[in-house]
Amino acid sequence: MIFLLSEAVTRYVAYRRSLGCGMVNEAQILQMFCRVMGPETLLNEIAPDRVLSFLDGTGPVTLYWHRKHQALEGFYRFALARNYASASPLPAECPPRPLPKAPYIFTREELFRLLASTDSSANRKNTLARYCLRVLLLLLYGAGLRISEALALTVADTDLVAGVLTIRDTKFYKTRLVPIGPDLKSVLVSYSKKRNLPADHTESHLEPFFLNRHGVAPTYNQVGGAFRRLRVHAGIRRADGLSHPPRIHDLRHSYAVHRLVSWYRQGADVQKLLPQLATYLGHVDIASTQWYLTMTPELLSQASQRFEHYALEVAENA
Repeated sequence: MIFLLSEAVTRYVAYRRSLGCGMVNEAQILQMFCRVMGPETLLNEIAPDRVLSFLDGTGPVTLYWHRKHQALEGFYRFALARNYASASPLPAECPPRPLPKAPYIFTREELFRLLASTDSSANRKNTLARYCLRVLLLLLYGAGLRISEALALTVADTDLVAGVLTIRDTKFYKTRLVPIGPDLKSVLVSYSKKRNLPADHTESHLEPFFLNRHGVAPTYNQVGGAFRRLRVHAGIRRADGLSHPPRIHDLRHSYAVHRLVSWYRQGADVQKLLPQLATYLGHVDIASTQWYLTMTPELLSQASQRFEHYALEVAENA
């Protein structure tokens, strides 16, 4: 059976989506693979050296190498099982997976500076309106969302009466409900009333909740570029010697760490609350959430004080 690469990719993406998988990032990678190999290329004619060149790219091996490999691995399993291809051209061995970049935990003072800078750093050339960027930042920090989850929100996903967001097609292909507090709800309600819609536009519940100046959903690159300019304008930089700067995804990390610190200060049972935080953040297991416990000196100090208090109680009652 002879199959074109583009046809096999289309069938694979449709199959995975029929199973409830989001396939957003994987589909983008496979579409890029088609462009590089040539959409009219026969699946059995793709040589291993071309696949390795696609995986390697032009820079050092990063986590993206492994994301591309994972997407191709799933695709070729599908193709081999249906005899679309006779062999997999993927390399037999993979390079070691690089360690993830250490997150940057924004202080509350830095968060205020970021928000203040959305007005003072306004640039008419920015595709993203300043009030849209401000609301996005508040949502990422206030609800601990991934940037991909925020940009994927539709009008139907934002129930501003009940104060609940529906997060679909997450990193682990699950859908979850995220309740939001009254302050964040008020911000989203205000934004919904001045979204950048044409005068004659009839709103659909399926259209994106966040819109850029052109009335379409902003891309990750547009938001990332706007955030980098904002961070520079606010004068926020790392002081820990690491080369990579604070990222927009670090707002999610900051939310989790600040929530844990707040629970420790309140004297709450953090271990019992961790599963709830894991569910709220959309983590696949609690180990992903427990990782936040080692992030900042402030959090370690609060945990240490809690343990010291517990140890003294045990000693007194012994």
